[in-house]
Amino acid sequence: MDNIVQINTLFHRYDKNCALDNININIPSGKMIGFIGPDGVGKSTLLALISGVKKIQEGEISVFGSDINDSIYRNSICPKIAYMPQGLGKNLYMTLSVYENIEFFARLFQQEKKEREIRINELLEATGLLKFKNRPAGKLSGGMKQKLGLCCALIHDPELLILDEPTTGVDPLSRLQFWELVNKIRKRQKDMSVLIATAYMEEAQGFDHIIAMDDGKILDFGTPKEIMERTQTQDLDSAFIQLLPQSKRKGHESLVIPPYKDGKGENFAIEADNLTMRFGDFTAVDNVNFKIRKGEIFGFLGSNGCGKTTTMKMLTGLLTPTKGEAKLFGERLKQSNMETRKKVGYMTQSFSLYNELTVKQNLLLHARLFHIPEKNLQDRIKEMLEKFDLEKYENHIAQKLPMGIKQRLSLATAVIHKPAMLILDEPTSGVDPVSRDNFWELLVDLARKDKVTVFISTHFMNEGERCDRISLMHQGKVLSSDTPANLIRSRNKENLEEAFIEYLQEVTDVKSDKVEEIRTSVADKNNNKKNNSFFSYIRLFGYAYKESLELLRDPVRLTFALLGTVFLMFTMGYGITMDVEDLRFSVLDNDKTPQSRDYIQNISGSRYFLEQPEIRSKEEMDARMSNGELSLAFEIPSGFGKHLKKGDNVEVAVWIDGAMPFRAETIKGYVTGLHYSYIQSYYKEILGYVPQSSQVNIQMRYRYNQDFRSIYSMVPAVIPLLLIFIPAILMAVSVVREKELGSITNFYATPVTKLEFLLGKQLPYIVVGMISYFGMVLLALLVFDVPIKGNFITLTLASFFYIFATTGLGLLMSSFAKTQIAALAGTAIATLLPTIQFSGLREPVSSLEGIGAYVGDIFPVTYYINVSRGIFSKAVRFEDLYLEFTVLILSIFVIFILSMFALKKQEK
Repeated sequence: MDNIVQINTLFHRYDKNCALDNININIPSGKMIGFIGPDGVGKSTLLALISGVKKIQEGEISVFGSDINDSIYRNSICPKIAYMPQGLGKNLYMTLSVYENIEFFARLFQQEKKEREIRINELLEATGLLKFKNRPAGKLSGGMKQKLGLCCALIHDPELLILDEPTTGVDPLSRLQFWELVNKIRKRQKDMSVLIATAYMEEAQGFDHIIAMDDGKILDFGTPKEIMERTQTQDLDSAFIQLLPQSKRKGHESLVIPPYKDGKGENFAIEADNLTMRFGDFTAVDNVNFKIRKGEIFGFLGSNGCGKTTTMKMLTGLLTPTKGEAKLFGERLKQSNMETRKKVGYMTQSFSLYNELTVKQNLLLHARLFHIPEKNLQDRIKEMLEKFDLEKYENHIAQKLPMGIKQRLSLATAVIHKPAMLILDEPTSGVDPVSRDNFWELLVDLARKDKVTVFISTHFMNEGERCDRISLMHQGKVLSSDTPANLIRSRNKENLEEAFIEYLQEVTDVKSDKVEEIRTSVADKNNNKKNNSFFSYIRLFGYAYKESLELLRDPVRLTFALLGTVFLMFTMGYGITMDVEDLRFSVLDNDKTPQSRDYIQNISGSRYFLEQPEIRSKEEMDARMSNGELSLAFEIPSGFGKHLKKGDNVEVAVWIDGAMPFRAETIKGYVTGLHYSYIQSYYKEILGYVPQSSQVNIQMRYRYNQDFRSIYSMVPAVIPLLLIFIPAILMAVSVVREKELGSITNFYATPVTKLEFLLGKQLPYIVVGMISYFGMVLLALLVFDVPIKGNFITLTLASFFYIFATTGLGLLMSSFAKTQIAALAGTAIATLLPTIQFSGLREPVSSLEGIGAYVGDIFPVTYYINVSRGIFSKAVRFEDLYLEFTVLILSIFVIFILSMFALKKQEK
């Protein structure tokens, strides 16, 4: 096959933004193809579409000779493709070890245990990760994470390897080792095609072919040599600038930086003395020392996670050092020293802008934050708009600005208060070369004309060479500080990258040639090309095992999962009660006779009532009831005793707090019963018998709950409430967490089916739910003293089906939700409210009407509550619960099918 990928009239949009605009290209097979261009030009989108991770909106992509948009074909060629998404360790699971991460991917490609072991050990040995096989991925350096990500991608011997910016943010030595590893693999698999998006032009120069992109369009395609010849340039950075439209490179010239004129003496803007920052046991910055003179452009070079940002935050007062001190302009930096901090302008990695505000509003806000006088505000804003060429964008919303304009605006907001020092944290990441050069022109102008000290961090070596002096940093330590030329000369190298690599080799004791030759695996090479079957136990249990490991290694989530239900049941069992007891009452006695006092004593002797001090007036009664001191008040009329002696009808006024109708109705029943009880006992004492007013004498007895205590009803009902609330939330958050972290890409890019993914994710939480169930049953028996009168096995079987259904509800919610907050809120609302209102928790479902009755009839909690209360209180038998079991099992299938339809195997 001459072409591995063929693309025809491809378009892709995000809302109204066109990410890919009429792409037409044929990509040859067996080659290493580089996609170059700044962030936001469509590189990642194009690679995701080629891999099948994203759904095609318009156009055609043929991979291995057929349409990748055909789901059946896409599933069949999935084992031939490996996709490594953009982001440091984005396809990894940080709590899993190196070995466990690779093993997980091997399971997804249906490799048996013996084959997995051979392949994993081979890759670990080849990449130098063998001695770190048991280390969690989260504790690896950036370069090691990228190596591990590549191992995961290569475990099944793909024919097409797609790498989206695999080396962004890693140190030069790790970057070199990464490409050596890729080249070793290509030597073994000569037909393998590699597609790479990269932000480093010097990397791309070593690829077979280059595809230059801008604004969703392809600018040029050819070998690096052909592109440089066509643009008459010496390097790809310059070539890319020449390929840009005239409107974007208009007026662009090669950047010339005037030399720094060293002001003699100890005139320092920044002094760092043994600066150290620890987070727990982790040392982020370790005894850093350097001095920066006023007006100097000082560069901080190093990979992501090496401590650059932490050092900068200490120098701006955002973090207090664990040890050591920092001085700004000769004064020791303290968080309370605002005057010194006002001399600093700080530009963060993500640009410190308010996206919902316009350019002018952002400038105005920052000006006021730095207390620029109102009379100078407009002049200063106008000056910034002119100086940074932002006049035509002043009324544009910041969120919709191009990356280069956002960068200029962020710099303008950082210097609007005319700081003496400017601290910039990787300000040029993701912008095009023209915007980067324009940005540096502004920095040079600030440093040379306005004498602003510029402290800039970057991981681009060519930017480091533009600085007056630089510090090379690795793992929290400064390796060396000097001018770029002196550092290069001291190592006898041709450029700064080669010099930095040698410095890194010294401190890590790792040489670039440590990447071993990858041997031909003794495993069956055709095993990974198995037909993508509809269902695989290996893949299913791969996800279940991975999810179990993540849960076990997250103590907070595990504690919440196992003990959350038990704790909540303990709280709710005692806190939620329908018992109406300890009612505070008082009496306004207008009779003051032995009969009225006897009547009051009869009430206060009941276990339901607590007598309070006597009421003296109706006004006092109103006041004491309105502030909640009394639940009810009795008003005994004058002549009560006289009428009682005569056998006349007697009346007593009872005032009940009706704020809670159910409680008020219960109180009314208590009072009515006590009133007639007193009247009957009085006549029996006086007459010797009770006159009958009716021939009917009703004797009531409560069955199943003779004491009429709500705990015997609430405890069996709280179990269903908690077994839907917590397992569903844990399940939903677990899936959405993968969406947020980006590891959901592994589901999109591997042969895993929806059924395997959903069941694999669900199984650990079903086990956790069952453990919670047993814990709550023990609590009911031992703490609440609520016995199980029916068959425990029947209750357990119903609980299993119920938990299967409730975790399924979490899966269903996670199919729609995109963030963990949305999943948490949505699942809580969708489970808690219907359970409380419509499932029979408080009132029978048969008493509901309209939509409430419909929800109650289809909601699985309704039927499990019947099972739970029936077995706990009534000893209901299994044969009496056919309907409940049928509905619970049916709910599992309905919810699972809905989840299957809602879950997408591709990004939109």
